[in-house]
Amino acid sequence: MKLGEAFTGAKKLLPPLEARMLVMHAASVTATDIAAHPERDFPAIRIREFMSLVERRLAGEPMAYLVGKREFYGREFRVTPAVLIPRPETESLVEVALKKVSRDGTPRILDLGAGSGCVAITLALELGSEVTAVDVSPEALAVARDNAARLGAHVKLIESDWFSAVEGQFELIVGNPPYVAEGDPHLAQGDLRFEPMTALACGADGLSAIRRIVADAPHYLAPGGWLFVEHGYDQADAVRGLLEQSGFGAIEQHRDLADIIRVSGGALTAGNT
Repeated sequence: MKLGEAFTGAKKLLPPLEARMLVMHAASVTATDIAAHPERDFPAIRIREFMSLVERRLAGEPMAYLVGKREFYGREFRVTPAVLIPRPETESLVEVALKKVSRDGTPRILDLGAGSGCVAITLALELGSEVTAVDVSPEALAVARDNAARLGAHVKLIESDWFSAVEGQFELIVGNPPYVAEGDPHLAQGDLRFEPMTALACGADGLSAIRRIVADAPHYLAPGGWLFVEHGYDQADAVRGLLEQSGFGAIEQHRDLADIIRVSGGALTAGNT
């Protein structure tokens, strides 16, 4: 089989971009190689893998898991089925966080639900400081640790059920917790079918994790510290209410690129530490 033959065959079944990515991944070639040298032999030992990748994609498996990577905030992160696939919406959480901390000094930052490490690593690299990140999954932490080492980020990774193993206080706490309601029909559709359910769904209304985070965060925030969480498209009012109940002030809600309120947070007011 030649590179051009593999690409042409895959294009009959998949969108051209996906077909090209799978050829590149399986044959360890570039897009230029495919275009300029279609007559080049496809490595014989990789043909079976390539055919398997095409079949898995036809079955709906996410491209990010098939090729083992996804871009986030201009950087390439390794992903496995142990972690959520980084999404553009979560870049909004990073943007908000970067505006709330000084780039001078060493701000203390905590990321809840590290997953692939995309949020914590991005903040660490953008700010040039160490970020603490927690996740309850050892498998997810292994992926985050690998990404941090590969990208040269200073991230302290802790196995923890939210705040259970966390010590100290922070100027900023961010989190992308599970926020889909258990039983939501979307969980049986598209990429979500293949992603870790514990990182997606939490409680009958999807707010169980956010309730816990908002309630416990005041004990881990320095005076004047900020908390921001990503949430569902229809949860903005509910999350604002939770923040108000826990004594947060200066509440902010930020829209993503689709003009949906996706990130909410506030500052810790005096007397609520």
